[in-house]
Amino acid sequence: MMVLVYTFVILFAFACIFPFLYVISYSVMPYSEYLENPVKMIPSKLDFGAYKEILKFPLLYSGYRNTLFITIVGTLLNLTLLIISAYPLSKADLKGRKIILWMILFTMLFSGGMIPRYYLVRELGLINSLGSLILPGAISAYNLILMKNFVGNIPDSLEEAALIDGANELQILWRIIVPLSKAAIASFAIMCAVNHWNSFFDAVIFLTQRDQWPLMLVLREMVFEGGAGAIQNVVAEEDMAQTFTIQMAMIVVIIVPIICVYPFLQKYFVTGLTIGGVKE
Repeated sequence: MMVLVYTFVILFAFACIFPFLYVISYSVMPYSEYLENPVKMIPSKLDFGAYKEILKFPLLYSGYRNTLFITIVGTLLNLTLLIISAYPLSKADLKGRKIILWMILFTMLFSGGMIPRYYLVRELGLINSLGSLILPGAISAYNLILMKNFVGNIPDSLEEAALIDGANELQILWRIIVPLSKAAIASFAIMCAVNHWNSFFDAVIFLTQRDQWPLMLVLREMVFEGGAGAIQNVVAEEDMAQTFTIQMAMIVVIIVPIICVYPFLQKYFVTGLTIGGVKE
């Protein structure tokens, strides 16, 4: 039985990693070799010409700048609002707590939709601004509920001891609640960072200026529209046969940074799966 389980897990893991191996392999494979054998996965020699070509593409640098800004600022804003909102909502004696929680839950069940959201962003003057990818989703109702339950599981005796020692609510929050919630905060940080890094749909709706594009829009430009547009701007006419290889290299350059974060923070996903799941 265990042999079947391990076999299934290995096959599933290979199925998950195969697309990445495919993209990486063809990004360093000479295009002529790919044409000879399209199913070949191991190149006979490494060719980094595609990476040299994409480094000439100006949108790559502006895309990285915009995406790093969105990811860093957006994640910090998400975590700050999450912490300062979850802490008071975890208090059973907070006046109006049930009404506030019902209002939060209501937003999880019903939303205004894309058109009202677009009008709101436009009226706030955020069109063609990176703020349009940060402020509308500054706090997640789902994450807030989970964080509230996690903070609610912290023993009240710790806070009572701090109050006796003369600490105020703000000091209790930053010196007791936040340190004890590091695992949960790290888990939410990963989730928020990945969401910001992969932001695509909102960028399509709210950003029309190319210098404001995040990496996902740059990737779309290179992969889906590159044959007739962006690729021609960076590849010489005699090298146009490398278009496919350049597209593969572009995918690698964009996805590798966020993938490299996972091995170091993977353990926090276990915490993320159980946040708020146990109430003592």
